[in-house]
Amino acid sequence: MRYLCVHGHFYQPPRENPSLEAIELQDSAYPYHDWNERITAECYAPNAMSRILDDQERIIQLVNNYAQISFNFGPTLLSWLEAKAPKTYEALLDADRASREKFAGHGSAIAQAYNHMILPLANGRDRLTQIKWGIRDFEHRFGRVPEGMWLPETAVDTETLELLAAQGIKFTTLAPRQASRVRKRGARTRHDVTGDRIDPSRPYLVRLPSKNQINVFFYDGPISQGVAFERLLDNGRRFADRLLSGFSDARQWPQLVHIATDGESYGHHHRFGEMALSYAVHHIESNKLAELTNYAQFLERHPPDHFAEIVENSSWSCVHGIERWRANCGCNSGGRAGWNQEWRGPLRSALDWLRDTLAPLYEQKAAPLLKDPWLARDEYIRVILDRSPENLAKFFAEHATHPLQHCEQVAALKLLEMQRHAMLMYTSCGWFFDELSGLETVQVIHYAGRAIRLAEEVLGQPFEAGFLERLAAAKSNIPENGNGKQIYEKQVRPAFVSTDQVAAHYAISSLFETYGERTRVYCYSVEREDYSLEVEGKHRLAIGRARLSSEITTETHTLSFAVLHLGDHNLAAGVQPFEKLEQYENLKKSLTESFSRADTTGAVQTLTELFSNNTFSLRTLFRDEQRKIVDVILNESLATAAAAYRNIYENQAPLIRFLHALGIPVPSAFQSAAEIALNSQLRQALEREEPDTDSIQSYLKEAAASHVKLDVPGLEYAVRNRLEREARQFAAQPTNIEVVQKFRKLLEFVATLPFPAALWEVQNISYNPLIRAMDELRREPEKGNDAVNSTLDELAILREKLRIDRG
Repeated sequence: MRYLCVHGHFYQPPRENPSLEAIELQDSAYPYHDWNERITAECYAPNAMSRILDDQERIIQLVNNYAQISFNFGPTLLSWLEAKAPKTYEALLDADRASREKFAGHGSAIAQAYNHMILPLANGRDRLTQIKWGIRDFEHRFGRVPEGMWLPETAVDTETLELLAAQGIKFTTLAPRQASRVRKRGARTRHDVTGDRIDPSRPYLVRLPSKNQINVFFYDGPISQGVAFERLLDNGRRFADRLLSGFSDARQWPQLVHIATDGESYGHHHRFGEMALSYAVHHIESNKLAELTNYAQFLERHPPDHFAEIVENSSWSCVHGIERWRANCGCNSGGRAGWNQEWRGPLRSALDWLRDTLAPLYEQKAAPLLKDPWLARDEYIRVILDRSPENLAKFFAEHATHPLQHCEQVAALKLLEMQRHAMLMYTSCGWFFDELSGLETVQVIHYAGRAIRLAEEVLGQPFEAGFLERLAAAKSNIPENGNGKQIYEKQVRPAFVSTDQVAAHYAISSLFETYGERTRVYCYSVEREDYSLEVEGKHRLAIGRARLSSEITTETHTLSFAVLHLGDHNLAAGVQPFEKLEQYENLKKSLTESFSRADTTGAVQTLTELFSNNTFSLRTLFRDEQRKIVDVILNESLATAAAAYRNIYENQAPLIRFLHALGIPVPSAFQSAAEIALNSQLRQALEREEPDTDSIQSYLKEAAASHVKLDVPGLEYAVRNRLEREARQFAAQPTNIEVVQKFRKLLEFVATLPFPAALWEVQNISYNPLIRAMDELRREPEKGNDAVNSTLDELAILREKLRIDRG
């Protein structure tokens, strides 16, 4: 009669450049590419292969936490995981399949309203689309109809519950303070349970004005708060005991202890939190202290016998209801003294104006193209999930008023994309934090900017000025950032991407990497029609013509380009359509002749004139490619600089050590030279195909003697990558004694480094191959064979180094 359910709400604010449909490099996530990648490494992936340890901290079992708990992932995050972290994405799908077997056919994954919009603040049309998109996205990924749906920030009102019920959703989960009154089935008396006084151990039925009804679970507030704020995840046994404390012998009914927290608590907010979760669930289940379940299974076994009424316009993260997403209510994330959130209201007002201005124009412009523009928007999620030409043709076959010409398809797609971004701009994270110029808030303004640009292209009317006039009323807490209009002009407008910029990016990057006839540049496909490259010493000239197509709107342009590189960062590119092929041939001839004469000035002047000043530089490149090319350009300079710093350091090393011994401050120039030289050499030594362990140890001794601060994040990242490569080689040949010995020696060496290296992925890769190899060798007919015994001995040592118990 005791049941346990842990729910994790896994979600990250979207971070992509809306014009590119991709996340660009985020230096703040170093050494990872971006924050999605970093949080995946710290949380999403570890929960897919979490450890249960014995009393000597050796791994006795790897478990997929997602198969043991209830969970939801934001659809926009799932889309990123599918493309960038496929192993973790597949683990989520596997977990749902496994949970269906474990919980009598009920999967533990539940859906989420699409892009984390606060639904009670949305208009009815957007609410419905958000719910429909969330359901369709879930069905596409998990291959089944969702039984439950997570509401962003658990923000709820009766209209939202009506829409959930109408779409076939059986249940949702809310915070205890979102319950107003309850009554037992058959009783007339309603009991006031406001102020977190509802009993969370049972499900409740909410009757709706339409005569529909929906089940609601109100999670255990104190235990959930303990996970988030009381460091319960520091110790798995303590976490298990706290979960069990939610049961009461006074209850005479099947009682469910269930909690709901941000899923990122398990590993990102609390390091090794996923292991505390694994241990707690394993301890409770193996000792039969409670039965694991999920919400859908519990509902089937124990339907609600109590009715509940909700607190209208309430949420789990704002004690004022839903004011956090439209007003300066006082809720914040611990911002600086003197800051306020008065900007929240004007930001929402500006977005509401944009949405309400575009909606009737969308309907009017789409009517000749789409049978029902709003139904088409609801169904557009099918295209977002699969943008293949075949699927797009199927979509238009169902929704177009007539067979659309290509230009009409482009117009229809731009209108639908305009609507998509007009919903993305309401992503809740934009209001959650403290400052208007924060990343999450600027991101929602980026979406508004994309909606405006698409609207101006397809509707032929200006919208930006009207939006900025309203956005200017939102004031930043940071004086130099001014207001929303200034933030838009400084950060949003420069991020817009034109087809000319994509062509310039392609042209410039073609000098530094080899492209085939067809190439993908973010959400554009590039088909080369002509290309030539001239080289004279360090100078290079590339001239070409290519057809660029947006994979989002299918809009296509054929552009000619030329790029002149004069060495280092000095390069210039030009882009023009040149309708007549003759114009392109003349361009090619003029530039090639100037270049062949070594007339650098003439070549630059010709390029500028022929491209009508539509020229671009290294600054034009998108961030990732820009960094890659700058690294290529800098390599030679960096090598020269590193050698110079090494020379300075070697000449001054005895003096540096002498000064340290006397306690005299070392001149910053000498100390900087030492840090740059030694960290550079350490990184290079660690990244070699065969690491020179003697040299590495020598550099480390030098660093210690010279009091050099090591670049631990960068060096650990290099060590970890090296270990993971060795682990993959071992996994491919786990009984090859030479491979095993090489792997073992590397692990022994890494253990001597003055900083720990994360072995998580190394253990994941090695775990099953190691266990299988040992089992197979023990079953060998010639078990006493010296070679077999030697390999078994080596594997046993390796097992210890990896902290893997035989189980």
